Amino acid sequence: MIKVAIAEDIPQLADALKEKVELAPELKVKHVATNGKKLINYLNKDHNLDVILMDINMPEMDGIEATKYITARWPQIKIIMCTVFSDEQNLFESIMNGATGYLLKDEPPAKIHKSIYEAIEGGAPMSREIAKKSLMLIRRAKPVKSTDFAKEYKLTPREIEILEHLSKGNSYEQIADNLYISYGTVRKHVENCYRKLRVHSKLEAINKIDKKGLF
Repeated sequence: MIKVAIAEDIPQLADALKEKVELAPELKVKHVATNGKKLINYLNKDHNLDVILMDINMPEMDGIEATKYITARWPQIKIIMCTVFSDEQNLFESIMNGATGYLLKDEPPAKIHKSIYEAIEGGAPMSREIAKKSLMLIRRAKPVKSTDFAKEYKLTPREIEILEHLSKGNSYEQIADNLYISYGTVRKHVENCYRKLRVHSKLEAINKIDKKGLF
């Protein structure tokens, strides 16, 4: 038996979602909470759950804040956002705060059942519309940290590549093989990196990279 909880502040929607879930005989809704705070209070007494279907817009504690708390304290519980909101901001914040999946409330029972099984198996179930928006977010993402770091120290893209390999512990020979350049070229790039970073050793360079959280 797969144990499910629902967080939804509108009783009619909560009842409808519970009914959809329990159309599958192996799925059981153990608890329904009207906000994130009440759900957490329940989990403090009984956290023997597999999956939570979490609304976003709820009073007292919204679904995103509740997701952040629950995934930190009970990471074994999978959380699928189940909401009417398909905007990128809610999608991004939900995923960044630990949500396993993201469904729109109008999904049919079969999709909800499949998503619960997928989440338990380690997948990331999403409504089709949400999956498309996720791809758009990824495509628009930019390596901000490396760009800012490069500008600050006037590093070339190749020098950033070299530093990334150094931070992973690769030798000059390994870097040369990976980037299809000569050992001497790697050495010259490293010397330029040291000069621009104002360091005198690999250890100093890596320490500076780590402090910036670059890679």
